[in-house]
Amino acid sequence: ATKTGEALYNLGLLYSTGQGVEMDYVQAHKWFNLAALQGNAAAKNWRKELAEEMTADEIAAAQREAREWLQSH
Repeated sequence: ATKTGEALYNLGLLYSTGQGVEMDYVQAHKWFNLAALQGNAAAKNWRKELAEEMTADEIAAAQREAREWLQSH
């Protein structure tokens, strides 16, 4: 896993647990998704667990935001 993947994973953890930020599963899923693309295995597991708690619309929003982030970075 890359340093970037680790940073993205940590953002996912913050949003999934509400530490220092408002808990937001869409944001958490987005960051875990991006971290997983960087090869972070733990992020893949968290993304899967979160997805089970989310609606299809929330997952779609998270995936859309991840794509937008990738296009701008």
